[in-house]
Amino acid sequence: GKEEKHRVAYHESGHTLVAEIVPTGEPVHKVSIIPRGMGALGYTLQLPVHEKFLSTKNELNDQLAILLGGRVAEELIFGDISSGASNDLERASDIARSMVCQLGMSEKLGPLTYGKKEQSLYLGVEYGQEKNYSEETAKIIDDEVRILIETNHAKAREILKKNRKTLNALAALLEKKEVISGEEVKKIVDDTAVYFLSDQK
Repeated sequence: GKEEKHRVAYHESGHTLVAEIVPTGEPVHKVSIIPRGMGALGYTLQLPVHEKFLSTKNELNDQLAILLGGRVAEELIFGDISSGASNDLERASDIARSMVCQLGMSEKLGPLTYGKKEQSLYLGVEYGQEKNYSEETAKIIDDEVRILIETNHAKAREILKKNRKTLNALAALLEKKEVISGEEVKKIVDDTAVYFLSDQK
């Protein structure tokens, strides 16, 4: 209904605005709040400027902030979060976990990989990780993942709080039109955003 549409407009605007503000965010091409089948209430489509197969630590951190932007927008505007935000959190946690376990991007654990992905011969799918590390290491991994999530949650929150006018303008236009283009997004951001993140080294 109307309330849900209002919430989804803010949720998607949260992703969109964080994507536009973080230094490595790919430009937003299109934002929609037209429901698509089961579960997907809206989407923000970013198109890479260059095809890329490698991501830097900064890019992955920005990606986490973008994923968490929808959730943060809901927290800021409605004071709570909907189930729509849980899929984002799951994806963010997966990225954070692979940064720590597979990509060696954790300060504490350094450049070691933890957990081998098991390939099932029958299913041809990965079914979780075999633990080849201690409980103590498992706890450090969880802590490091949590720190990545919390840091980027805070980054997204800062962006949306300081650019609340932009968030409101994006959400209002999205609610009215249901689909907005990258040009429309860029115009609102250029006209109203006051807080940008410069490239973090």
